[in-house]
Amino acid sequence: MAVGVLAIAWTVLVWRWQDPFTALYTHYQQHQLASSYEHLLATFPAPHYAAGASLAEARVEVRDAALAFRRGAKPGTAIGRIRIPRLGLNMVFVNGTDHDTLKKGPGRYLGSYMPGEGQLVYVAGHRTTYLAPFSHIDALRPGDRVTLSMPYGTFEYAITRHVIVKADDLAVLRSHGRELLALQACHPRFFATHRYIAYARLVRFALPGGRSFALSA
Repeated sequence: MAVGVLAIAWTVLVWRWQDPFTALYTHYQQHQLASSYEHLLATFPAPHYAAGASLAEARVEVRDAALAFRRGAKPGTAIGRIRIPRLGLNMVFVNGTDHDTLKKGPGRYLGSYMPGEGQLVYVAGHRTTYLAPFSHIDALRPGDRVTLSMPYGTFEYAITRHVIVKADDLAVLRSHGRELLALQACHPRFFATHRYIAYARLVRFALPGGRSFALSA
């Protein structure tokens, strides 16, 4: 009976919150990544953005900076910071979505693009283990904001919709020639048969130094 009660208590703990043991590992990894990212920011060569550039000109410059950053980014390393107020999320996210990389935090699928490239930015995260960054991804609502801070700029997205697809549906990984953020987690919780994907469109971006540009709907 005691074993049964403990098993039920453990299940409730993980269901309501997350696995505390893997959370400790990711907490340590996030501390290491934060230091690594701060070093990256301090040493990153500032992109040359023309003063007084128009929105169209700024987007081209940001796209070039994002492309160069993607080509130089190594798998498993810190590439930016993701903030989602609705989820209370503020974490360093990493380059890659393999098993070991996602233990560190949310990760960018290597076959997708960096924020600002004008293409699909695909970010995955765990729901029940390793700090469970996307535990409540299904709580996101249209209009909720997601901010990706990168060494070359800051990008703000607004949630538009969500889909649930089978785990082997690779069509969701294709880019369609426009800036789109996809946040992905397993669905339902504790299972990996499907994927829950929340989509968001770019609504604003800011250059290092503070100048920002709003995008029309």
